[in-house]
Amino acid sequence: MMAQGNESARERPVPANPNAGTLQYPKIIQGGMGAGVSSWRLANAVSTAGDLGVVSGTALDAILCRRLQVGDPGGHMRRAMAAFPYPAVAERVLDRFFIDGGKAADAPFKANPVPAVDPSPHLLELIVLANFVEVYLAKEGHSGAVGINYLEKIQLPNVSSIFGAMLADVDYVLMGAGIPRLIPGILDHYAAGEPAELPIAVLNDGAGAVTRFDPRQICGDDVPKLKRPKFLAIVASVTLASMLKRKANGKVDGFIIEGPTAGGHNAPPRGKLQLDDNGEPIYGPRDEVDAAAFAALGLPFWFAGSYGSADGLCRARAAGAQGIQVGTLFAFCDESGIAPELKQEVIQKVIDGTAHVITDPVASPTGFPFKIIDKKGTMKDPEVYAARKRICDLGYLRHAYPKEDGSIGWRCPSEPTAHFERKGGKLADTEQRICVCNGLMATIGLGQVRRDGTAEAPLLTSGDALPEIRSLLPDGATSYRAQDVLDALHARSKNEVHVDSSLGAV
Repeated sequence: MMAQGNESARERPVPANPNAGTLQYPKIIQGGMGAGVSSWRLANAVSTAGDLGVVSGTALDAILCRRLQVGDPGGHMRRAMAAFPYPAVAERVLDRFFIDGGKAADAPFKANPVPAVDPSPHLLELIVLANFVEVYLAKEGHSGAVGINYLEKIQLPNVSSIFGAMLADVDYVLMGAGIPRLIPGILDHYAAGEPAELPIAVLNDGAGAVTRFDPRQICGDDVPKLKRPKFLAIVASVTLASMLKRKANGKVDGFIIEGPTAGGHNAPPRGKLQLDDNGEPIYGPRDEVDAAAFAALGLPFWFAGSYGSADGLCRARAAGAQGIQVGTLFAFCDESGIAPELKQEVIQKVIDGTAHVITDPVASPTGFPFKIIDKKGTMKDPEVYAARKRICDLGYLRHAYPKEDGSIGWRCPSEPTAHFERKGGKLADTEQRICVCNGLMATIGLGQVRRDGTAEAPLLTSGDALPEIRSLLPDGATSYRAQDVLDALHARSKNEVHVDSSLGAV
């Protein structure tokens, strides 16, 4: 049964944001860190304070499944599911995954379906519902704006994920890790109550597939017309930004300019990849951002990557930016989704001065450089990596490749090497690849337990600004809240320089 005490979703429409259509662009955007690090709790706290809270849209179907299987502590998932406008969908997901009191700690999680070009009705319902739930909870109890962050690299779920977020009245959609040229058009289609589709990239320029979503698959003939959220593209160069402004299939509302010091995936250096003595990519003058060129595009933009301070906000505004996106400082606050014991370990390392962030050029199966906190007991630990039996059972970062018969297959450099080679992959491409999907699920306390009793190890990512956490900790403190981050970032706002209002500044 659904959680009691909530009126029927048919009697209670999805709450409308009173600022819809008149939203002012924020100065501070909280980073959309996945999977589940930028949780609904974190986004809700930031948006309640008046800035832009952002939930991660990565792997939300798996996250909802596992939250239900651990008993849904606090009843938050069920409360949001009770507000879903199509109750039968929520009932089916609840019946399939909810365990009253939670599963045994040493019992494996029940698997959810892996992403597919033509997903089953069960998977479609789960994806749409999961995105609705996360945004609904992030928007609950305040009138501020909420965004959701997706990765272009994770293409298969995106077309249906976006619809679920829009059902919950999401205000912003953010996307990077690729070229999100076709996303604005999808927003337009759903706003008009129409189906949408997304071509799937295939390695070696093979014939592509197309994944489609028709709102009638969830809504029947009762398809709503939805508010069109603003779209912010996450980019690393003005070249990409200019192309998106000109060639996207709908309106791009602004850009987040993410530098190589930001956490998670980074854009590779422009030109030939070179590594320093520590094996990390070398970024040079070609990777530097031309703020004036971005300003000339005439759209709002935000800087991300080591701008997480009051001084950084002022520098960004002085350069013509609307503001900044901040991830690392929020990642380890009380409201983030990282498991509390991991947060405490990292914060203690920051206090001790022993926290170490590396930019690993090969760890991620995406092929993009990936920021990792080098910590014992995580998937980056050589002993843990060597002992782990390779498995690809979540599948978000698989690549599509052309098979000899003309059909499309799927492979991941982090899967068992024999499987990867049998699918035409090169053994060299599997070396030192980490299962980012399972590692990030473990980071938020939802790691899989294998049938032999072993548990997946976490994988911690952070930007280079990790040591700045110390500035948020009074003497003797070992934790801090999202509001502490916001207070620190806004500390000099009364003294900031004037910014041309034509750029969208407030």
